[in-house]
Amino acid sequence: MNPSSCQLPISFSIEKLQNDLVTCETNLWTPHFNTYRYEGKWTSVSLRSQSGLETDILSFPDKEYKNTPLLDSCPYFKEIMDWFQCEKEAVRLLRLGPDSEIKEHVDNDTSYEDGFFRIHVPIITNSEVYFYVDQKLVPMKMGECWYANFQLPHSVQNKSSEPRIHLTLDCIRNEWSDALFAKMGFDIHYKPPTEYSDEVKKRMIEELSRNPSDINAALIAKLQSNLTL
Repeated sequence: MNPSSCQLPISFSIEKLQNDLVTCETNLWTPHFNTYRYEGKWTSVSLRSQSGLETDILSFPDKEYKNTPLLDSCPYFKEIMDWFQCEKEAVRLLRLGPDSEIKEHVDNDTSYEDGFFRIHVPIITNSEVYFYVDQKLVPMKMGECWYANFQLPHSVQNKSSEPRIHLTLDCIRNEWSDALFAKMGFDIHYKPPTEYSDEVKKRMIEELSRNPSDINAALIAKLQSNLTL
């Protein structure tokens, strides 16, 4: 099995990251749409979105995305995006306010094995921010670059008195990224088991239940029928 998280062999200028952040502070930060997933304040602004608007912070796979006007004013964020020689979907800044928490949850189809990888670059953070993936603490520091498998249960606690702000990039796997991840020790030919644990199944059922539809109802029924009694 591949690692649940991994630091990439690249780091970025904290000063330049925070300079571009100042530009974004004048824009409208939008509350995260998954209100049931957090306590406190969790907001975002988009550099790439489906509509091309900074306030459009939705992130769904296999959609068309375009740069927002804000990106033109953030040359260093653009430079970071260009470092990744692959197709990008949503690119956002995610801010978790002081004394706020993102509850443990899973995001379906968001692992490298799914053909997708989400990158986090911390711009502002500190030792009182706790980011867990698969119940393991991921020690992200400012300017570092990290991948994590968000198909696994993950959560974030900001116990400090200042916001935690990350640049996140949703990227599409390709030959360039395969070479990069192989150098980091990933088995790029690894296929995860088709059968999930009961814990993961229950979390998937919980997520699907929050968005009622005929398709989701069928998926829930299938998952429930495969739970170990």
